[in-house]
Amino acid sequence: MTDKISKTDAEWQAQLSPMAYKVTREHGTERAFTGDDFPKAEGVFNCVCCGAPLFTSGEKYDSGSGWPSFWAPKEGAPIGTKEDRSLMMRRTEVHCERCDAHLGHVFPDGPQPTGQRYCVNGAALTFEPKGE
Repeated sequence: MTDKISKTDAEWQAQLSPMAYKVTREHGTERAFTGDDFPKAEGVFNCVCCGAPLFTSGEKYDSGSGWPSFWAPKEGAPIGTKEDRSLMMRRTEVHCERCDAHLGHVFPDGPQPTGQRYCVNGAALTFEPKGE
C-alpha cells in the first residue's frame, strides 16, 4: 500500500464528510470529546481518505484528552510527521504518507512502552472490526 494517492479538492469534498474534509485536507481539528465514539472492540483504524491501516485497538488508550489516542502506529503504517508551528505553538503534526491527510499531532506524554501520544482526530479515521 505504498502508491501515492492524489485527488483534486473537488474529489476529496465529494468523498468525505464536511468534518473529515476540514480535518484531513484543511488541517482542522474537531472539538474535543466529539470524535472518539468508536466501538471498544479489536480492530484496525484506517485513514478515512485512502483506507490505509494506521493504528490498531491494541495501541489505543484513554488519554483523557477527548481525542482518540494511541501509543504507537500500526507496524508498517504509512505515518509521517512534520513540524507544525501554527497557532503560535511548536508541535509535531501526524499525517498519512499515502494521501497526505492531516491526522492530528504526536506528543511525548504518552504511556510506555513508547512514551508517545498520537492524538488523532476521529474524523480522520474509520474503524474496521477484527474479522471483517
